[in-house]
Amino acid sequence: MIDHDLIDPSLLPDESAITAISLAELTAGPHATENTDERARRQDRLQWATATWDPLPFDAESARMYGRVFAAALAAGQSSRARLADLLIASTAAAIGLPLYTRNAVDFGPLKRIVRIVQI
Repeated sequence: MIDHDLIDPSLLPDESAITAISLAELTAGPHATENTDERARRQDRLQWATATWDPLPFDAESARMYGRVFAAALAAGQSSRARLADLLIASTAAAIGLPLYTRNAVDFGPLKRIVRIVQI
């Protein structure tokens, strides 16, 4: 999401979605920097995302799927606390049956039996 405009469009699906968790991360972004230029860039990204997508909710099915995702990450020795947002996003994708497009597919490796991970 952060570098969406830098990614080769041919690597992306024809239709895409974001999760409410992704939107929450984008909403926090402008507040996470003291650099005014970077804050403005992050605010622009947030406004673009909110105008482009209606986010997929983290619902009861996503919450149930989170147990499987958490267990897979834990079994792989990955800290679930440090990766909470990533695991919630993966849980949402898995619950809906959608692939997860990411620039850091290696980080999601332990989840490949639960959700299809696509490296971009």
